[in-house]
Amino acid sequence: MANSNDNNNEVVAEMDGFYRIYKDGRVERYIYKKSNLSTYVPPSLDDPQNNVSSKDVIISPHVSARLYLPKNTTNSTQKLPIIVYYHGGALALGSAFFKSYHNYLNVLVSESNAIAISVEYRLAPEHDVTTIYEDSWTALQWVASHANEKKFTSDNEDQWIKNYGDFNRLSIIGDSAGGNIVYHMTMRAGKEGGINEKVTINGSILVCPYFVIPIENIEESASYKNWIIISSPSEAGLHSPLINPLAENAPNLSQLGCSRMLLCFTEKDEFISKEIGIRFVKGVKKSGWKGDLELIEVEGEGHCFQLANPESEKSQELIKRFAAFIQL
Repeated sequence: MANSNDNNNEVVAEMDGFYRIYKDGRVERYIYKKSNLSTYVPPSLDDPQNNVSSKDVIISPHVSARLYLPKNTTNSTQKLPIIVYYHGGALALGSAFFKSYHNYLNVLVSESNAIAISVEYRLAPEHDVTTIYEDSWTALQWVASHANEKKFTSDNEDQWIKNYGDFNRLSIIGDSAGGNIVYHMTMRAGKEGGINEKVTINGSILVCPYFVIPIENIEESASYKNWIIISSPSEAGLHSPLINPLAENAPNLSQLGCSRMLLCFTEKDEFISKEIGIRFVKGVKKSGWKGDLELIEVEGEGHCFQLANPESEKSQELIKRFAAFIQL
């Protein structure tokens, strides 16, 4: 006769190679065991290779972040572009504190000479996907709150952002699931007239964004199967505007709240087909959105390749494109 422990150990859902969900609600993310890039690393006040400092901050009871500052900053009159970065991981995996993201942000910050806030948000399936968007918006509003002219009145304010941030050059960036988040943050900012009364999004960069749009064989893809597992019953499927920005009930893309957008897709992406990227770009253009839109396709590379080795030639080329976008 099966005991309660046997029942608790019953697997009710699984994404092969990534995670499994047990009957008692536990989630085992075994992809973390396969790569040292998926290990947690501490911040560093002195990264000698890229000359970047980093530290961790608590934004709210559920949201934290790792901040990055170029070490060549000499005084508080020098204002730097601001990057708000959302990590990937299919909305169910990943961390801003992983080695892969720490290494990548060090390189990106050094190349773009910008201050960066890499957001740690709660994950599905323990939390509803909409909770992820709320965490992400909380972080974005926290960053924007530093644009207020008042002096420090709260322990929750950060001197790096307050002293060095140029709020006329705020960009939000995300890869994979992070790209999905960037889309939703940009859309919400458009609907609400900005992040707050003082700050708008200058540019959005979506790298291999986690969208599931109806194309041939999409229901056989890992991206679709993952969405079915982590989404609520009412949002499961291709009709949900959370995962399909072209869905019939999705907000009109003309409302996107940024003046510039850069989309990056890769030729050999095993999770997000470049056809989805092309469909999204066509949808944005058809909507009448008034901003500047640029599409990059990286030949011969797979999903979010730049994270595995940000020092490679193609990664460096891509980061330079991002840096030029950020610095405008």
